[in-house]
Amino acid sequence: MAETRQAETHGFQTEVKQLLHLMIHSLYSNKEIFLRELVSNASDAADKLRFKALSDSNLLADDAELFVRVSADKDAGTITISDNGIGMTRDEVMTNLGTIAKSGTADFFSQLSGDQAKDSRLIGQFGVGFYSAFIVADSVTVRTRAAGSDTAIEWFSRGEGDYDLRDIEKAKRGTDIILHLRDDAHEYLDEWRLKSIITKYSDHLSIPVQMPKRDDDQKQDGWESVNSGQALWTREKSEISDDEYKEFYKTIAHDFDEPLLWSHNKVEGTSEYTSLLYIPKRAPWDLWNRETQHGIKLYVKRVFIMDDAKQLMPTYLRFVRGLMDSSDLPLNVSREILQDNKITRSMRNGSTKKILSMLSKLAKDDAEKYQEFWNTFGAVLKEGPAEDQGNQETIASLLRFASTHEDTSEAKVSLDAYIERMPEKQDKIYYIVADSYEAARDNPALEIFRKKGIEVLLLSERIDEWLMSHLTEYKDKSFQSVTRDDLDLGELDDAETKKQHEASEKAFETQLKRFEKALGDTVKTVRVTHRLTESPACIVTDDNDMSTQMAKLMEAAGQKVPETKYIFEINPEHTLVQRIVELDDDSRFSEWAHVLLDQATLAERGSLKDPAKFVARMNKLMLDLTQA
Repeated sequence: MAETRQAETHGFQTEVKQLLHLMIHSLYSNKEIFLRELVSNASDAADKLRFKALSDSNLLADDAELFVRVSADKDAGTITISDNGIGMTRDEVMTNLGTIAKSGTADFFSQLSGDQAKDSRLIGQFGVGFYSAFIVADSVTVRTRAAGSDTAIEWFSRGEGDYDLRDIEKAKRGTDIILHLRDDAHEYLDEWRLKSIITKYSDHLSIPVQMPKRDDDQKQDGWESVNSGQALWTREKSEISDDEYKEFYKTIAHDFDEPLLWSHNKVEGTSEYTSLLYIPKRAPWDLWNRETQHGIKLYVKRVFIMDDAKQLMPTYLRFVRGLMDSSDLPLNVSREILQDNKITRSMRNGSTKKILSMLSKLAKDDAEKYQEFWNTFGAVLKEGPAEDQGNQETIASLLRFASTHEDTSEAKVSLDAYIERMPEKQDKIYYIVADSYEAARDNPALEIFRKKGIEVLLLSERIDEWLMSHLTEYKDKSFQSVTRDDLDLGELDDAETKKQHEASEKAFETQLKRFEKALGDTVKTVRVTHRLTESPACIVTDDNDMSTQMAKLMEAAGQKVPETKYIFEINPEHTLVQRIVELDDDSRFSEWAHVLLDQATLAERGSLKDPAKFVARMNKLMLDLTQA
């Protein structure tokens, strides 16, 4: 191959340097995975060319039989994986092989522990494709020519700080990846070893995976396919073993772990399609990027169309991996057509219901395994009630929460279990949202509920306030925040209790006015509380105002939030309150009134607008006490 331009040297993106260092120096129990990744990428390249050729047949030219080829050269110590697929341009080579062109890499590296065994598993979790070549190779050469282009590029790297690029001549389109094996990886130069790996991981690929055909003298006599070439999802479920399903998942999801569960379905009727959907055990590395590629590949009549078909799965189920193969869509289907197409809507609805059904069955049959799922993906599933009104109740049944029924944040309860335990006269589902489990558990607003033995859900994730703003009822039971103004225990308060409340309010009227005067416009109003039994005071939010947690959520997102004035509730039965109202000195009364307000604000918000002023006031009052 003649060189037509001087080689250029480029530095790797920082994250790639770290990743390659980890690849090279970590200990892997399953090094053979490199071949699965590279053959899978080569197959994808062939699939993409086949799709593009539907609208431009010239891309195939006189080379219409697509393939992936794997060969070993024992003398040179190399393995070559070749395809005649879509190929890459110079810019694509730099993007695909010089950077990790996805968000979330910082999260990936923040999770590295330095423990080689643990970190090697993390790599599988994040799916690194091409870079897995450096598990077995001390240097890699890539020669590629994009379909429809006359220019070819060679990329070379030793997996250290940089890589070289140069223009070359290459007779045909496609990509050749040449692995210069490490001394401890020469076992992969054996063709039988390579064939067994391909059969194990890539037998289902519809693109032929070929290896050299040998004559009686072991000389190469052409090429022969070593995979069955039948797409796994087109076979009958009864013919597919669990191991085959698991290996197929690892191939399409680029995951080292087995899936948590899967579902393989053929749908017939107004729309005909096949779906093979998987729920992973571990979260994909870009789970929290809602704009990330979705994990659903779209095929039409077994022809690959696209690998991030967002129209086929709602965003709150973006952790699902798998594929859907339609018999009804046209082969030249575009993303624009997918946006508004009754067939894709039917496929989306069907796949959504299937995933929710799988999860419901898992929750019913294996609570421990479902808890494993919830710990990994629960926060994402909480996006569902707002996004999917049609399936809101089903999604709500899958939600799990900490509650006052349990003594630990690890124990989670379902809404069905909560309703089962409700006293006969209880008609609402009570909950509290706070910054942490501890803040929710210890909030003074829970005191009356503990006294009456009423369970309260303890919500402490950032998404929870947003969730509860959309999830207003479940099985005809409305949700009620215990820190809202309109707290109503309904028939849980008997007539005698209500009579006592009225008497308490009337007896404290004069003192309420005194508190209102002392606090001025720092609060919306002051009133007697019926939700406290052990604390002197609390603050609650007016029904028409933004809740504390919603305000924090918006502030964290950079949104300007209007100032909220709280309702200040006082417990007249508390000894501290009784001592304060006995003070004749209005100045000291005012100081103590502000201290009570600040304490209540700390319990609810976790912070104060002016903490220094609170400290100065406390110091002054403590000094007064020591001098008394």
